[in-house]
Amino acid sequence: MRSVDAPSDLVRRLRDRLAETGYTIDGVRERLGDAAASALAREEIVPAMRATRDGDPLATLIRLWWLGAPVSMAAADLPLFDLIDAGLLVRLGDTVQATVHLQPWDTGADRPAWVVSDRKVRPGDPSLRPDHVVGAGGASANLAQLAWTGPVGRALDLGTGCGVQVLHLAGRAGEVVATDVNRRALRLARMSWGLSDVTGVDAREGSMYDPVEGERFDLVVSNPPFVISPAARYSYRESGFRADEFCRDLVRGTPRHLAPGGHARFLANWLHVKGDDWQDRVGGWLEETGCDGWVVQRDVQDPAEYVELWLRDSAEHGTSAYRERYDEWLAWLESMDVTGVGFGWIALHDSGSLNPVVRVEELTQQVELPVGAQVEDVLRASATAHRMSGDDLLDTPLAVAEGLVEERIGPPGADHPERILLRQSRGLRRTAVVGTVEAALAGVVDGDLPARPLLAAIAELTGEDEAALVERAPAALRSLVAEGFLRVPAPR
Repeated sequence: MRSVDAPSDLVRRLRDRLAETGYTIDGVRERLGDAAASALAREEIVPAMRATRDGDPLATLIRLWWLGAPVSMAAADLPLFDLIDAGLLVRLGDTVQATVHLQPWDTGADRPAWVVSDRKVRPGDPSLRPDHVVGAGGASANLAQLAWTGPVGRALDLGTGCGVQVLHLAGRAGEVVATDVNRRALRLARMSWGLSDVTGVDAREGSMYDPVEGERFDLVVSNPPFVISPAARYSYRESGFRADEFCRDLVRGTPRHLAPGGHARFLANWLHVKGDDWQDRVGGWLEETGCDGWVVQRDVQDPAEYVELWLRDSAEHGTSAYRERYDEWLAWLESMDVTGVGFGWIALHDSGSLNPVVRVEELTQQVELPVGAQVEDVLRASATAHRMSGDDLLDTPLAVAEGLVEERIGPPGADHPERILLRQSRGLRRTAVVGTVEAALAGVVDGDLPARPLLAAIAELTGEDEAALVERAPAALRSLVAEGFLRVPAPR
């Protein structure tokens, strides 16, 4: 692609043609059919190529912009020569081929959107260029769900890449600043925004927080170059920082760019190192910020799985350099005693508290979306449970969370269950193993009576010692409040 932006008039004409032809998420899915669409989501293009053999206008656009296949100039009802002049197409005899990947994207809003990136690289293609701009995918959707909030004033998309997060921020942020160290990424991002009719974005080139020094934001989002590797070969995924220090420094540098009450939401990788607790490692990053924080590990891979994932990402599997790079990467991780690499999200909130609370946990189950809508509740529950004394927990009326269910597990006909589970059917869908007393409390708290008199009644019914129940109850209550099984009702 040329080193200058595509003309705005050309972008508008292309947008109109994409919309008229039905080149949208729903339109492509319907045109391909379920099987081919599902295969395409797995990066298998043969079913989609078969489904678009008829050469109708929508099929032609799918082949040209999504599948990267040459199409007949006669069939491509587009301003071809203007697109060629802008570097978006190349002519190959009587066919044209796209130099970029242009895909429809679902922002959840009632308007079409498109994302422009470099073409997907598949096995057998030329190797990636160092300033490759990756397209939107699963990680983009995950961050968009995490970064969902109500309306905000100023928002920062740090490391915007193809610009996809800005498409989600548009309409709920009064002002959007987007940064990237890669100049080509900013050019393609501007085209993504133009095609999606998003205006007024302040795009700036630079690394980390350098382009916004001295500025503050109500919301900071980032899908940063978090890949942990021995060399910074591709700017979209690798920073050149040692190990997981980019994510560490990103977290540490965020508070000075948050407005009072501001939030930050990031995707991140972190190391699991022999002899160390990963929760202490990542939790330590947040404890230095002075913000309330929440770290969630969604997945962890052993070193070999991790290296294989990212070598496949750059289509290096099966190349002559594959084994050499695989071995080099593994040896580098081994030199740091790495036992695994975690992936997940990090949320920060400048609550203004003099006693900030950081929660670090692992959640591998499916959660209710958008998870971003739950972040403030999670941080509030963690802070409330942490700051309440034992007597406060016993003397404050509590209520059960919406959608809480109890499960008892044991042999049929047994007098007593082997385990009692409290399970959230909504929200984060956590599960807690509890004792009979905690289960009994969860069954009777209603937001009116505090736990202390309820424990007295439970002791009388069960024959247990009331003093012993009262002594051990605060620890259990604190955990159940922090994890959202029980809640402190708002004052009436």
